Amino acid sequence: MSARHSPSSARRGPFRPEQLVPARARIEARALARAFRGVDGLVAAGFCAAIFWVQAQRSGDALLAVNAAAALSAGVVALLTSLRALDAYVFARREPLPRHLLRVVAAFGAAATVVLAVNTIWPALPTSSSFPVLAFMGLVPLLTVLHTTWWNLIAQGRRQGRLTPNIVVVGATANAQHLIEAALRTGEVNVLGIFDDRLDRAPENLLGVPVLGDTSALIDHRVMPYVDRVVIAVTSTAQGRVRQLVDKLDVLPNPISLFVDVGRDADRDAAISRIADAALTELSGAEIDARKAFIKRLQDLVVGIGGLIVAAPVMAIVAVAVRLDSPGPIFFRQRRLGFNNEEILVWKFRSMRHEMADAKAARQISANDDRVTRVGKFIRKTSLDELPQLFNVLRGEMSIVGPRPHAVGMKTGDIESAKLVEQYAHRHRMKPGVTGWAAINGSRGPVDTPQLVRDRVALDVDYIERQSFWLDLYIIVMTIPCLLGDRSTVR
Repeated sequence: MSARHSPSSARRGPFRPEQLVPARARIEARALARAFRGVDGLVAAGFCAAIFWVQAQRSGDALLAVNAAAALSAGVVALLTSLRALDAYVFARREPLPRHLLRVVAAFGAAATVVLAVNTIWPALPTSSSFPVLAFMGLVPLLTVLHTTWWNLIAQGRRQGRLTPNIVVVGATANAQHLIEAALRTGEVNVLGIFDDRLDRAPENLLGVPVLGDTSALIDHRVMPYVDRVVIAVTSTAQGRVRQLVDKLDVLPNPISLFVDVGRDADRDAAISRIADAALTELSGAEIDARKAFIKRLQDLVVGIGGLIVAAPVMAIVAVAVRLDSPGPIFFRQRRLGFNNEEILVWKFRSMRHEMADAKAARQISANDDRVTRVGKFIRKTSLDELPQLFNVLRGEMSIVGPRPHAVGMKTGDIESAKLVEQYAHRHRMKPGVTGWAAINGSRGPVDTPQLVRDRVALDVDYIERQSFWLDLYIIVMTIPCLLGDRSTVR
């Protein structure tokens, strides 16, 4: 492989954000926009209620207050409808703040017309006060401040790489060039690099996006934990080549799509903006459901915070016991593989003698292991050593329920465990968990034979395909009785 195509090259393309953010930390811009719309609605409704109260207190006339409430309520509904209709929650990448605020002002214009109309024709009173119209205009500075804040949050999130999906392209082809051109126009995705098996014919870059290596390099490339999607950009009519690439890349935890170039800029832009829809045809990878991901993260935060509060006294006792039992630190930190093969630092209470710690799990735990301390035997048997991983959950690196994280380079016998099962990385299509489906189904402890590795991976993939709020709740509830009833597992 030539130096210019070396996967270790630190070349940057036109899309590279200020900071590469792991795919697990990516925020969906549409979810943020829905949150902004909700806050706008609450602020407008609260303002309407406050004006109703002021009018009732000032006039002492219930009918006049009802008149104001009707006009303002209609205005709030019209305002929120107009904001959405005028794309005030789209936050186009290249739209400057003044133009965005013009949309807000235009929405106010439409809403103020509705307030005036309702205030004029409302039948509760023969004459109408101008108070509702003037009061409604008090929302203008409030919504202007809010939308200035929203615009800046979106801009900052994009600069930090948290809002824009990262992709890599397979195939330095004309299709790839069209995709990159559309991405440059719309700014909807970051194309971090290109991989092509025909390096002798591939250019050094396409429109500034570097060719980082062949597809074999892609599988282990250090950029992959930051990649949301792999896009195959070879000619879609080359079905044999496409199938060959899909089969080869299926070992990746990252979703894979095929870019079908339909020849028109507008359609290419639409394909980029919808990245997993229209001209981007889904080929493989875990199903992405933003709503399920949000609920799972909320569940993690609630259970994680609650678990820390409940477990705090126990953790304090364990920490003291570990310190008194043997020399060395209280905590053991180990690099393990997380979502999209991201390396994360997992925390545990130290259960082994410090001088015999095995950070890469080259030797898995065994019965009567001489490395384990007296306190270590107890906390491993009861899984109390895993409690510090609640901090990993709160940091967003782990989930309460998911495949257990394995150490980077963990070996089964003399072979790296990841090489024993072709789809081993599929277990990294979801954040690792403190507990999991495999753990409550007997696959707990070391995986020191090839069959145990295959069983663990099969259970993990089964969980990922079936994951739901209720399944997670069931696993959480079943974890304690499974631990209490488990006397044979080596830990």
